[in-house]
Amino acid sequence: MKGRLPATELRTGTQTVGIGKFRQTVWRRLMQDKHLYLMLLPVISFYILFKYAPMLGEIIAFKNYRFVDGIFGSQWVGFKHFQMIFTSPDFWRILRNTLVLNLYSLILGFPVPIVLALLLNEARRKWYKSMVQNMLYVPHFMSWAVLGGIVVAVLSPSTGVVNMVIKKLTAWDSVYFMADSFWWPIVYTLSSTWREAGWGTILYMAAIVSIDPQLYDAAKMDGANKLRQIWHITLPGIRSTIAILLILRMGQMMDVGLEQTLVLQNNSVLDVADVISTYVYRVGLQNMSYSYTTAIGLFQSAVGLILIVGVNRMIRMSGERGLW
Repeated sequence: MKGRLPATELRTGTQTVGIGKFRQTVWRRLMQDKHLYLMLLPVISFYILFKYAPMLGEIIAFKNYRFVDGIFGSQWVGFKHFQMIFTSPDFWRILRNTLVLNLYSLILGFPVPIVLALLLNEARRKWYKSMVQNMLYVPHFMSWAVLGGIVVAVLSPSTGVVNMVIKKLTAWDSVYFMADSFWWPIVYTLSSTWREAGWGTILYMAAIVSIDPQLYDAAKMDGANKLRQIWHITLPGIRSTIAILLILRMGQMMDVGLEQTLVLQNNSVLDVADVISTYVYRVGLQNMSYSYTTAIGLFQSAVGLILIVGVNRMIRMSGERGLW
């Protein structure tokens, strides 16, 4: 038919118009929310500079890295450093310590914020509720240099409050908590729970507030007491939040905070206190074994990713929404 464009030209013209409209829509939305995107810019810059850009350095796990040769000029050695990891007795010791400390924190530390949030939700006096919340939140914003000093002072065998109480109430001698391989992991777990419990409580309190109050009214009319309301309404209402935080917590099973461990550990308890982070700090930075410790970090990240993906899949199979 005369004057009619070929089908290819029609499609090209339609695509050009569609792309043009899409660009206009995107630009218009950017201009509408430009202040929000400007506020987001520092966050994006932080992740690009300190999270994604350093990933380029992971290549030295497969090289014999030297400062003079640089990342790309260093000799390629393949999986040599990974073979060293799995044949080193030190690695299996620090891996065991890392998993044990994280397991203790998971068993004890994970349920504590849930219990605290449930208890605070039942508090009726606002001044009391606010006071307890502030007392719980404060440790999270303090460094381990301060908190570790408090823990060591409180548990001191000579002047510590805990040992003074033990001597008063029992006939026991002073307990060297920080120098005992049995007590040190317990002290580590309790101190980390003390610091982080308040932050987790905030998240669960926010989830509890979003539950429909009419559900509690209906439960009261049916004669349900407080425990039944918590079991049948509150806990199911925050179940998705618990599932997401559990997934994130499992992703940290191969990671133990460097600052807390360095502050609390000493030579007497290295058999239980030496973990992956302190080992990497000692061998990687002090002994300059960069390639070897980078390989350890890469292995650590790979296991963490596997744990997150696996637990997320299990959570989704149980009927809850996962991270994706």
